[in-house]
Amino acid sequence: MTYDPSGLDPQRTIRDLKELRALTGDENGAQRVAFTDTWIAARKFMREKLADLPIKVQVDEAGNQWATLPGKSDDALLIGGHIDSVPNGGWLDGCLNLLAGIEVLRHIASLAPAARPPFTIRLVDWADEEGARFGRSLFGSSSTSGHMNPDDLRDLKDKDGIRLQDALERVGINIDRALDAKSQLQDAKAYLELHIEQGPVLESKNLAMGTVLGTYGVERHSIRFVGQAAHAGSTPMHMRRDALAAAARLELEIREIAIRNGGVCTMGRVDTKPGIVTSVVETCDCLLDQRHLDAGALATMLREAKEASEKFAQQESVSAAWTRLWQIEPILFHEELRTLTNEAIQEVTGASFRLPSGPLHDAAEVARAGVPTVMLFVQSLRGLSHTKLEDTKEEHLALSVEALDRLAYKAMEWIQQRTK
Repeated sequence: MTYDPSGLDPQRTIRDLKELRALTGDENGAQRVAFTDTWIAARKFMREKLADLPIKVQVDEAGNQWATLPGKSDDALLIGGHIDSVPNGGWLDGCLNLLAGIEVLRHIASLAPAARPPFTIRLVDWADEEGARFGRSLFGSSSTSGHMNPDDLRDLKDKDGIRLQDALERVGINIDRALDAKSQLQDAKAYLELHIEQGPVLESKNLAMGTVLGTYGVERHSIRFVGQAAHAGSTPMHMRRDALAAAARLELEIREIAIRNGGVCTMGRVDTKPGIVTSVVETCDCLLDQRHLDAGALATMLREAKEASEKFAQQESVSAAWTRLWQIEPILFHEELRTLTNEAIQEVTGASFRLPSGPLHDAAEVARAGVPTVMLFVQSLRGLSHTKLEDTKEEHLALSVEALDRLAYKAMEWIQQRTK
């Protein structure tokens, strides 16, 4: 297949992004939280942008919205993203993937108005990638990959006490049928996902884009330190059983563990009881998130954190108990597709860089389902995301659309070679 860039209009994608921002954001940022009225309006906006194309739009059992451009073969190239956002989020997170994907669909359709493309091209808007409302990310993609358990999720509640199952029913999703969405991947031969980096690496290297090696594995635990409440005025320092003291020492140690092993560790929440200024802390509950691209290194980080917690608990005369909240193994993306991605980026920008993704993405679930998968990142200014300050230079946005388009053609050639 000879690549022909004529007809591709990256500036149209930028205009679409700005239009979506005006439609679904406010002075605090993007408000496209999954299963809300604003999210519904964003999906309608996406369908309107597809209306002039020879495309069929459907919503599957898990609430994922698919736009299908039929090809000569049912073998499918998938391009994916998510239109939902966190509350007060950025204007690019998730939706760049989709609106750039729409431009790729426009381009492919325009080059062959009288003939179908060699393969079916499908653009998917995954439902609730962020998990911002109910605390469980990747709902739609994990349902499609078969890794979602309805009984683990149905009774999750948002800040207003609304159950996830009820929120799903409001938008026509039956949680007990969500796993039926697995059929959507039966003809998938490759999956591509463009995303803003959400971090500072590309900007620090003065690079517009990079190829994603894979997504970090995650170990997420709650840790409870239990000591003894005692009067803050009458209890000598050397006689205290201060649960917070052990937690504070662990917080400092996990930073060293992360540096030593080349990963990241975050204690994102600490709750104390009785929580009054006149009492030594009796109970301290912590949330610990550890991430690494290498499974062995991640296991080492977890072991070292547990050993440190036991040491500090003993030194402070308190107890420590761990509970696993969630775990996912590191996901490495397809080596041949990573090579093609690097080629596409270099052809468009002149240089590329390979880097891991600390945040999770729907691409990880697609890869877990056995579909050859790759991601490409575009630079994030100041490394900021999940905030209204999130931004990317417009010239870099345009380059990312071009790179995704080139990669789509390279991926079709790759599929053709594999299916001969």
